[in-house]
This record gives sequence, C-alpha cells and structure tokens, in this order.
Amino acid sequence: MSEETTIQRLSTEGADMLTLAGVHDENLIELARQTGAKIALRGETLAVSGNAESVARAIPIAQRMIDTAKQQMPMTADDVLRMSMEGPREGNGNGVDNETRIVLPGVRKIIQAKTNGQAEYMKLMAENDIVVGIGPAGTGKTYLAVAAAVDALARKRVRRIVLARPAVEAGESLGFLPGDMQQKVDPYLRPLYDALEDMMPHERVLKSLETRTIEIAPLAYMRGRTLADAFVILDEAQNATTAQMKMFLTRLGVNSRAVITGDKTQIDLPKREDSGLVQIERILPGIEGIGFYYLTEADVVRHRLVREIIMAYAEDSGA
Repeated sequence: MSEETTIQRLSTEGADMLTLAGVHDENLIELARQTGAKIALRGETLAVSGNAESVARAIPIAQRMIDTAKQQMPMTADDVLRMSMEGPREGNGNGVDNETRIVLPGVRKIIQAKTNGQAEYMKLMAENDIVVGIGPAGTGKTYLAVAAAVDALARKRVRRIVLARPAVEAGESLGFLPGDMQQKVDPYLRPLYDALEDMMPHERVLKSLETRTIEIAPLAYMRGRTLADAFVILDEAQNATTAQMKMFLTRLGVNSRAVITGDKTQIDLPKREDSGLVQIERILPGIEGIGFYYLTEADVVRHRLVREIIMAYAEDSGA
C-alpha cells in the first residue's frame, strides 16, 4: 500500500517570483532535493506535496524563502541549502529581527544574516563595545562588521569609520613591492575597499575617504593615536603581533566600538604564539563589554565548495 500523499499550500502574495524560484527554478529544485518533497509554483501559491515527513521538512524552509522574496533580497540555491541545514530559527517567525538586518538606503540594499551563526555574530556586535569574530574564510566576518560600521555612521552613532589591517602577510616584505608606500599597502587593504564600495555609493566612498570620515590604513599607522567617536575594525587580526594588538586595543577612545576579525588557520607570522589574536583569545574572555564569537564552516556564504574545502583542510591538519 503506497504512503498517503500530503499537500500543503503557501501564499506567495507580495513575493518576487524570480527571487523565489531562482534562475531556471534552481531554488525550488534545491528545496525539493533537500527535503524530498515535490514543489510547484502556480500563480500566487506554492504547493508542497509528498509524504508527511518530507512536507514537514519543506514547509518552514519554503516559508523562509517566501519571506526573503517578499523583501526582494538576493537568494540562490546555496541560500536554500543553508536554510535546510540550519532548521527553524527563533525570533519573529521569518528569521529576521532588527539586530540581524541592516538597511543601507544609499545603495537600496539590505544586509541580513544568512546563517544562525551570522545572526548571533551580528547580535553580539549590537550589544558589545568590542567584538572578536574568529572563523574561516567566507563566513562574512569582515563584511558584516563593515556593514555594522556603515550603519552606525549613517545613524550618526559614530563620526567616523577606521578600517585597519596588518600589512605583512605570507612572509612577504613591503620593501620588495614596487611603488610608493600607498601603492605598497593598497593590495593588503583592497578587500576593505571592496566591502565598503558594496555598501555605499562610489561617490560617497570617495568623499568620505577625502574628508577622512572613513580611513583605511595599515595597522602600524594607528600607533600614537586616540580613536574617539569611531567604529574601528581590525581585519586579518591573526597576523597582528601581540604588541600591535595591545597597541590597537589601547587606541580606543570615548564612544568608540571595535570589531576584530581573524582566522587562526591563516597565521602568517613566523611563530603562531606571536599572534595577538591568539593572545587576546586567552586573556580577554570574561571582561564585560567584550564578546567573542566563533563562526564555522556552516557559516560559509561563498560558493558551496568553499565549505567542503575548509572541512577537507581541517580534517587533513587533524590527521
């Protein structure tokens, strides 16, 4: 005797259909692949059918997809895969709350956590003066920190943004690079420019850099300064020495917030124990106002193969 088929229908009224279905229906195909349910989109109705178990798995994911499409936020098959891996979220019922959603009106864009880990990381940034985000590449550590900084500047919670990175990586020396000092350090700072230009109109970025409302500089340039009324981000912190990290943390002035991001598997200093990120991980937890959050391969939001690659390297290093 065949198992009884269950059918549930969800309203898609107000949702952008192309966003919901994806190119060549890739989002609906991924939903069916992950849950075993049959998915059919007709008019303003999404029909989910199959055995009771597969339909029960598919319904909460389908509702999140519809909610995302109503907000006209980007959604790909990888996003559907992540939704299926995470399961249901706590909150207001659609996986969105004010602490995990940043509206950037200048570029008509919404930055939103795509994983539970990212949501917790964003909440931590909203609740603490100093946040340390540790995790592998592709988890959005820096991107979300820059989004929080741009949001704080737009809301006039701070008067400027300072983005810093250690300018020594992979054992290379700046002295061997061609050009003047700015040309030497620009390649190290380019990811910060890229994130910033994704969140602000190009003209506004240029003007903000010119007026020093936004400053992007090597970590060494922070020495001797007091950074007041600022949102400060230290990226690639695993390559900051212990002395540089102490220098950075003691730059913070009145009404300043800091986010420190790094990946402990990518330390390029001669000795791992010289990493300032490793040191603060040991000595700063427990201090009120400082939060640590660890993102994992489950939070990777780049190509789905990036997650598999990170896991493969982790397994190899543990062998």
